[in-house]
Amino acid sequence: MTPAGTQLLRTGGDGRLQALGPDGFVAVSVCRCFPWTAPEAHYSLRDAEGKEVAYVVDAAQLDAESRKALDAALGLAGFFFRVTGIDSIKEDFELRVWRVRTAQGARIFQSELDAWPETLPGGGWLMRDVTGDLYRFPPPEALDPASRRLFWAFMD
Repeated sequence: MTPAGTQLLRTGGDGRLQALGPDGFVAVSVCRCFPWTAPEAHYSLRDAEGKEVAYVVDAAQLDAESRKALDAALGLAGFFFRVTGIDSIKEDFELRVWRVRTAQGARIFQSELDAWPETLPGGGWLMRDVTGDLYRFPPPEALDPASRRLFWAFMD
């Protein structure tokens, strides 16, 4: 167990995520573990040989610097995009076209008309696009009024 307040993760000088292992910090890759409906939890951090160096049960429990490093690594890895606003949702040729703002920048993605966001246990929703990318929508109070109006039909 690592003492409280200890930084577990950081971004190295080369931009890669590093985790604190038995012999100090080592470059790691993030492997998302299931369930996909818990995008803030369960990350296996593995070294170049695939050996697990660390396991993050709940990213919310990390210190601020570790969380920042993990979020940056996840953004680069494309595991999920954090939606911060919705500009439009339109139907086009049996697909739904979403124009959203994310923590990683503006995105346009498509979902099937019968695909609906999954409700997440801590609030918010998770949506998978037609290419398999994941989009995490925050609880309604975290969205601006225009985004809430566009997304209201998808809220449970």
